[in-house]
Amino acid sequence: MNDILKHCTLCPRSCGANRAGGETGFCGAGDTIKIARSALHFWEEPCISGENGSGTVFFSHCTLKCVFCQNYQISTQNVGYEITVKQLADTFLDLQNQGALNINLVTPTHYAIHIIQALTDAKSRGLNIPIVYNTSGYESIETLKMLDGLIDIYMPDMKYFSSKYAIKYSAAPNYFDIASNAIEEMFRQTGAAIFENGIMKRGVLVRHLMLPGLLFDTKKIMDYLYKTYGNNIYISLMSQYTPLKHVKKYPELNKRLNPKHYNSMINYCVELGIENAFIQEGDASLESFIPPFESK
Repeated sequence: MNDILKHCTLCPRSCGANRAGGETGFCGAGDTIKIARSALHFWEEPCISGENGSGTVFFSHCTLKCVFCQNYQISTQNVGYEITVKQLADTFLDLQNQGALNINLVTPTHYAIHIIQALTDAKSRGLNIPIVYNTSGYESIETLKMLDGLIDIYMPDMKYFSSKYAIKYSAAPNYFDIASNAIEEMFRQTGAAIFENGIMKRGVLVRHLMLPGLLFDTKKIMDYLYKTYGNNIYISLMSQYTPLKHVKKYPELNKRLNPKHYNSMINYCVELGIENAFIQEGDASLESFIPPFESK
């Protein structure tokens, strides 16, 4: 399995970087795990965070470089610190001991090999809470198949329908085709969502962050998800877009989402027949909602 890192094909870019030999690919990751935060996290959807919190590990680097990234410190500026596979397994167990409802792996794709090793170790030592794979949706089917049996909840983004926006804002041609195929594989692995006392234990929860000016793109995504999965998956329609300083080159994104557009999408989803969805109320588009990341 480690041979994959000698010619990395973990994400759809298949850049072939020899990470085991000191190279880095598009994502910026090398051979060593780098994380920027591990802690109980209370800002996820209620079915993920609950009252106890989600045991969240934020991985540094990213296979996408979204110009509007809310976590740009770790995705682009590469803030974080290196740990070993054993330390990652220890982190999972420590979060479980703190009462975490699940282990929440944020932007994990480029560390899939390390994560498989760490989860196998941690599970052999008593890790028994659900594992959440919190991803951009830009996933390789082959990588997802390696994770089959280890992941309980997939929480992918569905960022764009149009390739025009995917290329312009994330340098990700064919994003929709790749993400839709990935979600199909995720659903194959987990099946319909399972809850206990309001907490998700298994299934797929697709997130969509609405961006300013992309209302019709959002509609096409909602159409696709409902037509394909009905109410067998959950959808999180997010209004929390925050225009940070690095989007100034994109004036169309350098503003907050119009609340009227968000409310109109909620109504549109209701009219479609979507029942299993989370929405955001109040002002979620604040920099104070972005976690404090760490370097060591």
